[in-house]
Amino acid sequence: MSDPREEFLAGDRPDDVALFLAESFVDDDRLAEFGDRVDGGVVIVVDGERGRNAFQAATGTEAMQFAGSAMQVEGIIDGDLAGGTCPDEPPEGDSSEATDDDHEVQFVFAFAEEQNEEVGGLYAEGDVIHAYAQCRCGTAYSDRWAVQE
Repeated sequence: MSDPREEFLAGDRPDDVALFLAESFVDDDRLAEFGDRVDGGVVIVVDGERGRNAFQAATGTEAMQFAGSAMQVEGIIDGDLAGGTCPDEPPEGDSSEATDDDHEVQFVFAFAEEQNEEVGGLYAEGDVIHAYAQCRCGTAYSDRWAVQE
């Protein structure tokens, strides 16, 4: 593998972090130079320290502080890190005035943790991706999953 995002999602880059920045949140075409352009934004994979600094520069929030608050709410973050489902999004068919645009992921911060059989549970199944998202509505939420071979 030579694609940093694929390597990260495979759990092969535990010292790096991944960031998704939505076009609607950060309007800077230069970001594509540092990552993969995806539908709706850019995913960047970079070493941990630089990634945390880039996250803070882009969002105005310290990465681990954001992760700590987002982990209080479980949601669904897409496996490619480029979107998710806000837990506060009304169910399909709900007649409330909220639109899909109100529940668009603005940014994602993610890191991989190597398999740890001693811890058990999800961590015994393989490397684990921890992901934290910020929705346009203001809800911060988290998801995690074991990397599937």
